[in-house]
Amino acid sequence: MIPIQTYVDRRQRLLSHIGQGVAVIATAPEYYRNRDANYPYRYDSYFYYLTGFQEPGAVLVLVANEDKKSSQQILFCRDKDSEHEIWNGFRYGPEAAREIFGFDLAYSIAQLDEEAGKLLANQPTVFHALGHDVAWDQRIIGWINHVRKQVRAGVSAPAEIRDIRYFLDEMRLIKDEHELAIMRKAANISAQAHKRAMQATGPDKYEYEIEAELLYEFRRQGAQAPAYTSIVAGGANACVLHYVQNDAQLRAGDLLLIDAACELHGYASDITRTFPVSGTFSAAQKDIYQLVLDAQHAAIEAVCPGNNWDMPHQAALRILVEGFIDLKLCHGSIDSVLETEAYKQFYMHRTGHWLGLDVHDAGEYKQAGQWRALVPGMTLTVEPGCYIRPAENVPEHFWNTGIRIEDDVAVTTTGCEVLTHSVPKKITEIEEWMQCATITEK
Repeated sequence: MIPIQTYVDRRQRLLSHIGQGVAVIATAPEYYRNRDANYPYRYDSYFYYLTGFQEPGAVLVLVANEDKKSSQQILFCRDKDSEHEIWNGFRYGPEAAREIFGFDLAYSIAQLDEEAGKLLANQPTVFHALGHDVAWDQRIIGWINHVRKQVRAGVSAPAEIRDIRYFLDEMRLIKDEHELAIMRKAANISAQAHKRAMQATGPDKYEYEIEAELLYEFRRQGAQAPAYTSIVAGGANACVLHYVQNDAQLRAGDLLLIDAACELHGYASDITRTFPVSGTFSAAQKDIYQLVLDAQHAAIEAVCPGNNWDMPHQAALRILVEGFIDLKLCHGSIDSVLETEAYKQFYMHRTGHWLGLDVHDAGEYKQAGQWRALVPGMTLTVEPGCYIRPAENVPEHFWNTGIRIEDDVAVTTTGCEVLTHSVPKKITEIEEWMQCATITEK
C-alpha cells in the first residue's frame, strides 16, 4: 500500500503548481445498476491519487496561497452514521478522515456549498476537471456567482476557471516506487490468471468458461476487480478489437485471444495473449503469430529513455509491414505500404498507451506538437496485432485470424522492465504450457 504521507506530498506538489487559487476535485458518484442495487463502487482516479480515500460522497478542496503558509488541504466527506453503517458498512466521518489521511481540515459533505463560498472569496482562479461533468461545472459557477454578490462588501470572485488535469496528468505520468510495486503485483496476478486460462482452454468449451477462470484468479489473489471488461475471443471474434460478449463456443483449430487483467489498489494491469484452442498452432497461425511477436520484440527494444513515444510503434509497424508483404497480404515496397497505409486492413490501432490508475492512463502523448520523450517512471503497454478478416485479396488460410500480444512495460534508467514477462508468449512455450493440462493453484 502507498503511505499516507505520499498522498500529502502529492497534494503539496499540486498546491505548488497552482500557486494561487482553489482546486476542487470530486470523487466519482455512486450509480444505480437497477432499482435498489448500485454498481460496484469505484472512486475517481484523480481524487484517489491525491487522497487515498475510497468512500463515495467526498470532495477534495485545496486552497493555494503564494505565501504557502496559509495553504490548506481540506476534505469534505460523509458524516459518521452508525445506523447507516449497520446496512452498508464502515464510514470514517470527517474527524477520523482528517487525522488518518493527513488533511488540515475536514467537514461534512453537507457543508460543501456553504464553505465553498468562503473558500473562493478573494481567490483569482478555480481549478477543477473542466468539462468532465456538466453538473459540477454548473455547481462551481454557482459558487462563483454567489461570491460575486458580495462585491459591494469588497469581496472579489475568481475571474478564471482552469482545468486541474493539466497539472495532475503530468504528475500521474511518472510513477514512484510505491506505484511501481503495486503495478508489478497487479501484473503478476494477471499473469497467473492468463496461465490458468491457457490450461483451462479446450475445444467445445465456451468463452465465458475461460473468462470465469480469469476472474477467479484475479479475486483469489486479492485483486479488487478487473481493470476493464475482459475480452475472450475465439476464432473470428478475435478480429473484433473490443469484443466482449464472451459467449461463443470454442472450436478445434481456432485461436483464442484473451485481453484481460486485474486492478489492484486502484492500479491497472493489461495483458493480451493469443493461443491455439487445441494446444498446437497450425502453420499459417505460426506465420502470423511469429510476425506479431517479432514486432512486439522490436517495439519493446525501442522503449528506453531518450526515445520518443512514437518510436516503439514505428519499430513494430515496420516489422509488421515487411511481414505482410512477405505473406502476400500487402503488395509493394515497405515505404509504399507505409505511405498508403494499406497495412491498416490488418493492423489499425497503435502499439500502446499509458498505464496506471486508469487502464488508458492520464498523460499527453505529444508536447508542443512533438512526440514526448520517454523517461524513467513512465509505464505503458506494448501491444501490436494482426486481424485478418475474409476478403478477396487475402489468402483463405489466413481468414478469421486475430492475434494480439500485449505486455506492460516500465521505463527504467537503462531501458525498460517488462512487468508481465512471466506469461508464456513464444510458440514453443505456449504449446508446452498448454500440454500441462492440470490447473495448479500456486
